[in-house]
Amino acid sequence: MTTVPASIPSLRDLGLAIRSGELSPTEHIRDVLDRLGADEHNAVVTLDADSALRQAAALTEELARGEWRGPLHGVAVGIKDLFDVVGLPTRAGSNVLADAPPATSEGPVVTRLREAGAVIVGKLHTHEFAYGPSGDVSGTGPARNPHDRGRITGGSSSGSGAAVAAGHVPLALGTDTGASVRVPAALCGVVGLKPTLGRLSTDGVFPLSETCDHVGLLTGDVHSASVAWDVLSRADGTGGGIQLPGVSGVRAGVLPDPYWQAADPVLNDGVAAAVQRLTAGGAHVVEVQTPMIDELAASYSEIVGAEAYATHAAWLAQRHEDYQPFTAQRLQALADQPAHAYIDALRARRRLSAAFRAACDEAGGVDMLVLPTTRLRATPIGQRKVEIDGETVPVWSSLLALTLPFNLTGWPAVSVPGHVSDGGLPVGVQIVGVRLEERGVLRVASALTRS
Repeated sequence: MTTVPASIPSLRDLGLAIRSGELSPTEHIRDVLDRLGADEHNAVVTLDADSALRQAAALTEELARGEWRGPLHGVAVGIKDLFDVVGLPTRAGSNVLADAPPATSEGPVVTRLREAGAVIVGKLHTHEFAYGPSGDVSGTGPARNPHDRGRITGGSSSGSGAAVAAGHVPLALGTDTGASVRVPAALCGVVGLKPTLGRLSTDGVFPLSETCDHVGLLTGDVHSASVAWDVLSRADGTGGGIQLPGVSGVRAGVLPDPYWQAADPVLNDGVAAAVQRLTAGGAHVVEVQTPMIDELAASYSEIVGAEAYATHAAWLAQRHEDYQPFTAQRLQALADQPAHAYIDALRARRRLSAAFRAACDEAGGVDMLVLPTTRLRATPIGQRKVEIDGETVPVWSSLLALTLPFNLTGWPAVSVPGHVSDGGLPVGVQIVGVRLEERGVLRVASALTRS
């Protein structure tokens, strides 16, 4: 076991300290680099210390001249090793890319962070090619949960979740194709935002599924997520416009169908506590029936599997031994998937996503949904099945099931730490926007987490 910091640095506190001169960007970045260099969770793939310190020095000089770029000025950010970052290789957690050259370009999301004054300190661990929700299959070994180093972080943004939860960085970028920001947030006890499909560009990010890939972010608290989202989503990158918390008048949907229930009863307790808080805050809670959910969820593996195999087919034939065995096995099993199965799944996704939205409308015009993020808490590294109340529960599908529907619908979703009724490992509560956009779901999340 390890000790998780009592307080993860917030963007609010860091921003105030840096702008006031109480803390210089250089001092902050040196501290972060020291923390990352001493990391015990296998969260770090590559440190970019020299470049980060040069950036910090330049940003310190800007402040001395009275220039301030906004709330991320001089703030350290970790980047999942699926994103291209100029000067660093993108290895995507795989020995297939062990000899990848340094990137010579980077996508709009990374560029926007730089323009806002953020300092990229290095690359963070990812499940191999982002093709898994556990974070324990990678060319660099498993990432380790800061709450218990023998347990998974969740994936595939495994290093991002661990680095934020351990207090190393206040903000990390991740990707989310079915679970990959929200699951590590839930298992590591932090906040993970998956925006609406297409709101953040995936250019410069190694693909898993072009249909379902999202860029997202992880922070230690909801306000920090709001700050980061505001910077990333504004055309000028300056931030501003954080909404005050409150849920009065919000129509919140709960999902009674068996599909949505967690295997670990503590997760259901966390949702019950969240619903109670929503009701106390003036939200109107209604049930949403989802008879389409099993068929909608079934389309996910067909879509993601076909698109992943298309990306990897040539490498699988030429460099099969460089993949982790479990990844190679999963990809190779897709070789004979017929084209019509993929097309059928795409059509089912469109039809059933519309049916899901219609079900929310028929329930009285639901604004958002509240449900568990996962069916399980963090499990032992490498374990693929667990026993809960005498039943054998598969780990990977239990991590994916409650998040992947919203990669198919494209709705925004955030995982926040929930009430832990047994005092044990963290649980995640997921807030999904139906009518609400990102700032709306973050406003609801803030109301659930404020003391």
